[in-house]
Amino acid sequence: MASRNKRSEQNQNTMLGKSKLFLFLCCIVLTSCIAPKKTSKELKVKEIKADKNVTLVQVSKLLEEQAELQTIDLINWNEFQYLPEVKFRIAHSNNQIWLKYYVKEKSILAEVIETNGGVANDSCVEFFFDPLADGNYYNFEFNCIGVAHLAYGPGRNDRVFIAPEIIEKDVKVISSLGNIPFSEQTGDYTWEMTVIIPGSSLTHNKGLQLKGLSTRANFYKCGNKTAESHYVSWNRALTERPDFHRPEYFGNLIFE
Repeated sequence: MASRNKRSEQNQNTMLGKSKLFLFLCCIVLTSCIAPKKTSKELKVKEIKADKNVTLVQVSKLLEEQAELQTIDLINWNEFQYLPEVKFRIAHSNNQIWLKYYVKEKSILAEVIETNGGVANDSCVEFFFDPLADGNYYNFEFNCIGVAHLAYGPGRNDRVFIAPEIIEKDVKVISSLGNIPFSEQTGDYTWEMTVIIPGSSLTHNKGLQLKGLSTRANFYKCGNKTAESHYVSWNRALTERPDFHRPEYFGNLIFE
């Protein structure tokens, strides 16, 4: 009888162990299904052969002819549902990054005129670039008349501004809306912007060569003080509140 009871107890313990293992495995599967997954897009940045003294107008045309169109269309935060139509092209040439943005939105605003001013309050496009993929990134921000804001560092609260004279000398921008500031205009507007970012503007990574570089970046469209505030991105940002200064949510860029 004692032997039988012992075997019964052993069987019960075995069944209990199996039940616990089953529940544990179920929890793992359930967690993996409901937990948000960090996803990273990947984009190959084509090299375009061109003269070193190429103009913005020529860059715009070359991008149209040779670079694929990409889309900035992710709404990351439910309280900001407005989605302007935003696309871009990107390429590199002679150690320069070339960008062209295409924007359609309900209103436009361009009040900031100071380099490194709060251009994100206006109708703004942005390119956040982490050259070494180590969490230290440049935030290139441009309002719709081409006024630039550029800083470097590991996060929102650890930014070091790039000197305005370097930005104004090296970073070239042209907008279809011109360069004269204006108060908000409501309606249906379409505008384009072409940007040349030379390696010399990456002052914390002197001598960096773009060709063959595998790195991290994200592309944004925002407007803090426009009639419909919006914050849309190319690669998804999994934060509770709007925050583009999160390099862990950048996508992958591969410079050919």
